[in-house]
Amino acid sequence: MTYSLAVDIGGTFTDIVLRNSDGRLTVDKTLTTHEDLLKGFFGGVNAVLANAGISSDAIDGVIVHATTVVTNALIERKGPPTALVVTEGFRDVLSIRNEHRYDMYDPQIEFPEPLVSPALTFGIAERILADGTVLVQPSDDDIATLAKAIRDSGAQSVAVCFLNSFINSANEALVAGKLSRLLNDVFICTSSDVAPQIREYPRASTAAVNAYTMPISQPYLRRLSDRLRSEGFSNTPLIMLSSGGVVGAETAGRNPVRMIESGPAAGALAACHYAEVLGIDRLMSFDMGGTTAKACLIENRTPLITGLFEVDRRYRFKEGSGLPVTVPSIDLIEIGAGGGSIAHVDGLGLLKVGPESAGSNPGPACYGRGGKNATVTDADLVLGLIDAENFLGGDMHLDKPATERALQALADDLDTTPVQAARGIYRVVTEAMASAARAHATDRGVDYRGLPLFAFGGAGPLHACGVAELLQSSSVIVPPRSSVLSAFGTLVTPLRLDLVRSDLVRLDNIDWDRTEKVIGELEKEGRAALMEAGCAPSDVEIHIGADMRYFGQQHEVTVTFDADPRRTRDIGALATLFADAYRTLYGVNPDHVPVEIVSWRIIVNGPAIRFHPAGQPASAEGQPKTHRSVHAWQDNEMVPVYDRKDLAVGQSVAGPLIIEERETTTAIPPNWIATIDSIGCIVATKKTKTN
Repeated sequence: MTYSLAVDIGGTFTDIVLRNSDGRLTVDKTLTTHEDLLKGFFGGVNAVLANAGISSDAIDGVIVHATTVVTNALIERKGPPTALVVTEGFRDVLSIRNEHRYDMYDPQIEFPEPLVSPALTFGIAERILADGTVLVQPSDDDIATLAKAIRDSGAQSVAVCFLNSFINSANEALVAGKLSRLLNDVFICTSSDVAPQIREYPRASTAAVNAYTMPISQPYLRRLSDRLRSEGFSNTPLIMLSSGGVVGAETAGRNPVRMIESGPAAGALAACHYAEVLGIDRLMSFDMGGTTAKACLIENRTPLITGLFEVDRRYRFKEGSGLPVTVPSIDLIEIGAGGGSIAHVDGLGLLKVGPESAGSNPGPACYGRGGKNATVTDADLVLGLIDAENFLGGDMHLDKPATERALQALADDLDTTPVQAARGIYRVVTEAMASAARAHATDRGVDYRGLPLFAFGGAGPLHACGVAELLQSSSVIVPPRSSVLSAFGTLVTPLRLDLVRSDLVRLDNIDWDRTEKVIGELEKEGRAALMEAGCAPSDVEIHIGADMRYFGQQHEVTVTFDADPRRTRDIGALATLFADAYRTLYGVNPDHVPVEIVSWRIIVNGPAIRFHPAGQPASAEGQPKTHRSVHAWQDNEMVPVYDRKDLAVGQSVAGPLIIEERETTTAIPPNWIATIDSIGCIVATKKTKTN
């Protein structure tokens, strides 16, 4: 009997899933303890072990962890003083950015302050030419002077980013090596290790993010490993990455920039897992938690992957207003629309929701922890969608009087009633999520209409049908244990690492010997990381792709190849794959223009994980356990409330109704029908004239 454990630390809740080899799950949710994440981690773990009646030494399977520790450090600017070493004359790279205004007609656009201030940015005489030739090598005297300046500055971490280092890392390696000997208590990383890619500003930004978070993530992961060992757990933890990969804690600690979207990525991978099980090729995952909502397009049962994303967006969550990070990541759209998102009235007297969140401390007003502002969860409580006495199965009592006071204050500002204000919050946040998902799909050339919506997260099932109606989705699927699905996703995701390296070359002039070397080095790095995480060499699979573009263009299209190009060496096949991908995205092809490869990508995979049902649905059709007054769709509507575990396979119930389980609630509006499928998923569809 094998037990595996997963812990996903979110902005509001920490989710824990204990999985038996036969598929049985024991789960728990606990408020995230931001002052010490391990307190909430082990509090939840110990509660799950007690519920399952086992001790820590029974966990003989994997221990997988997804965490917001990196994201929190960036957003809250909790990192230590960090230095950046650049080529002399380029000290303003983080301040100048890419000289691009992401909204040409908005004079109020904002950018985040650089993680590294100009005072902690140091230049050194060195130069690598565009062809990789070393023109100027840093001198020992200059490096010694640099080390003294960094020491005097008080910096605890250093990023090294030189011009053209993606093509030749010799100068970066030289400086980093000597600095590590002269500053042996300072964390050091190089851009050629973290993000060996073309374009100076994104590479410098990525290296700075990595250096800024290394002093937080590496000690945190080592403390986690040490405490797991001291409490009797036999295995070291595996860490979820933004790309959907899972690697060892040491590898993750050296590259914390790869962990930024680890929790949301796990949720998207869980959606892919269910797409495979349910035989659905295309769907949209919808994850609404306590702080944010995320949507991800699943095509051919695989999530879209991007090579560039942003963190800490400062202006209305707009693309371009954050810190760019050039590491592979599952392509998600994320907006500040979670259960803790705060409702307010703007300067025009209009109701707005988010992106500010109450988080877990103080949390929504209904948590009774001092929160004064009305949030989405408060609105759901006033509307009767959730039960104050049955939140987390009754383990967490909600403070309804506090909620009513918060909604009354908001209603006064809007000159309306608390119920109308709550209904407004519900509709505004639903429209915001649908609009973001709609734009995300359209920007990627994907027709979102008719796609099933796969809903999870603590608040996702409450709002999914409303979002689906706006997106013209064919159905809403709510899987078992949907509230902790991101944690569950880490347990059904194989070991994986995505790596990328720039090597600009025309396709019709490709040097296959050089290509063999570049891809071979990436493969070696990926195999080593998976073996560190416990994967057998014979179980490793390699998938190769590239970022390609027509000559003269600025942006690339990522293409995954059907076969290893090192073996086939078929440039015609590579060109055809690129042309097909380009046409899908843009609708045209300038076929007369030569094609070039900008970067090579490699995905290193471990073995797939078998699916086991999370639980056995009831054998007899269930009846409502109660009725309660709900105001979400009309005033004082008496709605049946079902316990999810009482619903049987094949049972259909017509909305409006509420389906409760310990960790979340599913709301089925009027004119919708919910049916329980063969593995216990709730499948909701809108009524038509034929049904």
